[in-house]
This record gives sequence, C-alpha cells and structure tokens, in this order.
Amino acid sequence: MNLLNSIKSFFVKHKNDSDGFYSLIRSDQWSDLLGKDQIKMIQGVIEVSNLQVRDIMIPRSNMILLEDEMSVDQMLQIIINSGHSRFPVIGDNKDEVIGILLAKDLLRFSQTKEADFQLNEHLRTATFIPESKQLQILLKEFRKSRNHMAIVVDEYGRTAGLLTIEDVLEQIVGDIEDEYDPEDIPMIKEVGHRKYIVEALIRIEDFNEYFETEFLDEDYDTLGGMLIKVQGKLPEIEEIIKIENCSFRILEADDRRLSSIEVILD
Repeated sequence: MNLLNSIKSFFVKHKNDSDGFYSLIRSDQWSDLLGKDQIKMIQGVIEVSNLQVRDIMIPRSNMILLEDEMSVDQMLQIIINSGHSRFPVIGDNKDEVIGILLAKDLLRFSQTKEADFQLNEHLRTATFIPESKQLQILLKEFRKSRNHMAIVVDEYGRTAGLLTIEDVLEQIVGDIEDEYDPEDIPMIKEVGHRKYIVEALIRIEDFNEYFETEFLDEDYDTLGGMLIKVQGKLPEIEEIIKIENCSFRILEADDRRLSSIEVILD
C-alpha cells in the first residue's frame, strides 16, 4: 500500500484525528518519502483548512495606507519607507478603502509635475472579504482572480484589516522572505531593572509568554491594539497606561498607530 492509499485509509477510519495523522506521516515507514519540510507543508495545508481570515489578517491599526489627499511626494515617501508594492487608499471616510494603488504606477511620476498625476486614473478596484471567510476558499479565489491583496471588513462594513496571498501561503510553507523584507528587529529590549522597550506590533500571545502575563487577545492581536482598546482612542506620546502590574508609557507614535512603548513591571 502506498502513501496515498495509507492517508485515504486513515481518514476513512479517523476523520478528526489530526495528531494520529501526523504520527502516521512522521513514522519510519515514510521517512524516505517525506522530509521535515514536506511534513510541515502537509500540516500547514491541514491547518489552513481550519483557519478564517480573522485569524491571520493584518489588523486595521497596522495597515500602511495612502490617503487620496496626499501629494505625490508624500505617497512616494511612504512607499519608499515601507518597501511594499500595493497600498490601500482611503478617502474622506477613514474606514473606507476606495481602491488599491500599485507602487509602479506612481513611481514614474516622481520627476514630473504634481498635476500630471491623477490618482483616480490609477486606482485598482479593491477586493473586499468578510473576517469569517475560510482561508482555503480565499486562496482559491486569489488564484482564480489573480489578486494579491484583499481588504477585510467587519460585520458593519468597516475596514478591519487586510490579507495578501503571501500571508496565506506562509501558513503552508512558512515565512517567505525577499530582499524587501526588513531585517528582524528585537520586539523586546531590556533597558533597566524591570524596564523594557517593546514594539507596539508585538503579538499579545508573545508578550504574555515573555512577561508571564495573561492579557486576553480576543479583541486585538497586538500590544498596540490592546492599549488603543483600553483607552478607547489612540494614546498620545508620553501618555502612561496602567494595566494590572504593568505600566505602559508611549514613546513613539503618529496620528495612525503606536510604534514603541516603555513597559515597567511593578
């Protein structure tokens, strides 16, 4: 009996026994056919079938956005600093994405007069998806439509985040790095006795693991998202927020997101 028949036979007898299935494909019986990378990919495929868009999307607070009222130079600065190739564009309603701008469509206007660039002529139609959409369904839609990015909306139609085809594929094959990916930057840096500098983008689960805290992450994914939720607004620089035995002082932020936070443990 070959590997494929073994897998089919296993699932006929054990439909929901994922642990048993992983034990099967890791067994010595199949060591010559499946290496660690192949097993990881198989596991990723199975996990993707159980995930929804909300599980891996980039939240609204972490999206890099362009505004339709920005000048070409302002847009170019954001594009250059981010290294991305696609950017959601928002209009007067900051919760509504009006289209997607490709960096290549703007770069050729960098040396021309401002009036030569008409944003509406270069906006691509945005694809909107609900938070509850299954990743396996979204991946099929990405392949069929050849879209690389989708805007995630909540039940009220407001922008909740975004997701790219790369984000979905990384759930299967692991991190996909290219020459534009920034080098890994430590998310937590100890600067004194029980004092730390923490990046606002750190995931709550990683923060909890490091500091042995138990902050819930049901309504937000990152430390910055938690502080915004607690305050009910975007905290200002030097603002101090106390939660349980932690004091959070905002070190760096702009008018859209938090960047760097000082954490002091009481």
